[in-house]
Amino acid sequence: MRKRAAALCAAVTAGTIMAFPFAAGADPTPAARSGPVVQRAAWTACATREHPTLQCATVRAPLDHADPGGRQITLALTRVPHTARPYQGPLLVNPGGPGGSGRALAGYVASALPRRVAARYDVIGFDPRGVGASGPALNCLPGHFAPVRPDPLPASPAAEAAGRARAAAFAEGCARRHGDVLPYIGTVSAARDMDVIRRALGAQKINYFGYSYGTYLGAVYAKLHPDRVRRMALDSVVDPARVWYASNLLQNRAFDERHRAFLAWVARHDAAYRLGTGPERVEASWYAMRAALAKKPAGGTVGAAELEDTFLPASYFDGHWPRLAEVFAAYARRGDGAPLLAAYRDLAAVDAAGENAYSVYTAVQCHDAPWPRDWSRWRRDTWAGYEEAPFITWNNAWYNAPCASWPVRPLRPPDVSNDALPPVLLFQSTHDGATPYPGAAALRRLLRGSRLVVEDGGGNHGITLSGNACLDRHLAAYLADGTVPRGTDGVDARCAPLPDPQPTATRGASGSAPGEALHELLGHRG
Repeated sequence: MRKRAAALCAAVTAGTIMAFPFAAGADPTPAARSGPVVQRAAWTACATREHPTLQCATVRAPLDHADPGGRQITLALTRVPHTARPYQGPLLVNPGGPGGSGRALAGYVASALPRRVAARYDVIGFDPRGVGASGPALNCLPGHFAPVRPDPLPASPAAEAAGRARAAAFAEGCARRHGDVLPYIGTVSAARDMDVIRRALGAQKINYFGYSYGTYLGAVYAKLHPDRVRRMALDSVVDPARVWYASNLLQNRAFDERHRAFLAWVARHDAAYRLGTGPERVEASWYAMRAALAKKPAGGTVGAAELEDTFLPASYFDGHWPRLAEVFAAYARRGDGAPLLAAYRDLAAVDAAGENAYSVYTAVQCHDAPWPRDWSRWRRDTWAGYEEAPFITWNNAWYNAPCASWPVRPLRPPDVSNDALPPVLLFQSTHDGATPYPGAAALRRLLRGSRLVVEDGGGNHGITLSGNACLDRHLAAYLADGTVPRGTDGVDARCAPLPDPQPTATRGASGSAPGEALHELLGHRG
């Protein structure tokens, strides 16, 4: 998945910038000591077969927004230009992460929205600071995810100490390679960059559509610049009160529930997979597979850590269930690791783009908010979580463990409560593993006048523009003319989820599941 998303972005090339005198009404950000030079993005064609009108540009932004005349970085943009009137302004889109590249998302959103809606917006994709084609791009420790990684479950104090040393080495690599920019990588800085983009587009206000971590980025931008938000749609909502240590603990339990939902689905389709009709039996087979791979990695590549990475996408998107069930059955029943190796390469292997995404992920999350520095707290919380939710808990702990020794002093997360915005439209599935439901309920309370559309009983992460017509009607109506639903019980509209997927043999071996193209673009882990 990460490789294919990166390939989509690789076709996008950047243009140039033009500087203009400071524009009336486009004030510098509150942190600035003096007014920045306003740029206008100069767009160049960078069409792809799927998106023949796609254009590209780059703009400069201050590394330190408190010093707008100091060192500059670059932000890479894409645009699908509007073709109809009335023109509704720029619609900035973000796929989450943090660390997700947003350049390819512009074309996807422009083509997935109803034509009558998309045609009235300039749909703008962008790589946040440090990401992808924006420069400088981070890569803290190349090869950090090279297989075979240590088993995430520490079987001894020595194994746990080795895990801690490995995480610390990543943090040290970041300091060594990028120590000059790490103090300026974070959500607030990225939100201020969005205002640089707004000015470069010549817009008084922006529209915004963000998934996952992109919901938090949008909420922070709205806090900084409530008067510059025209419309804002947020899908799969981060709980702003839990950034970031607490959110990962809650995420572990939610991911485990989604993994068990997958295993229960496999049991219901025993005729196809022959792994047992009871979820407990199927679960036992999955953990037996994990134990076997921890001892002997498939193809010398897929050990316990890589297995968990390969099956984690099933917790984000149930369209992966049929393929991963076949992978599971091939190994559990026949000892055939070839399908598992192929699935790992498609869904979990980390290439250079993935290394960049993870580097930005850690740089943002470790800097955004305080993390425990005392490892005994991590150990206690992780083992307690593992007892209830063993699937990904230790894997996720090591994924975030560089924050225990991060070389930059953490910030305090901003209060994103806001009573100065137009209605914001939120979308959330009730069983989302990556951003659990309480986050959406919390943000609805914090953004006065916001509205919440719930996919009741659904479990996917990133639910709009992925095949659910009910959700998409609410999104299209909102972007068309600002229409929002109104409810009385904390939920303003409910949509039924899409049906569960069917085994590949009955669904058809060649077709993509609804929403698969979107999920190739969305960042994992947040």
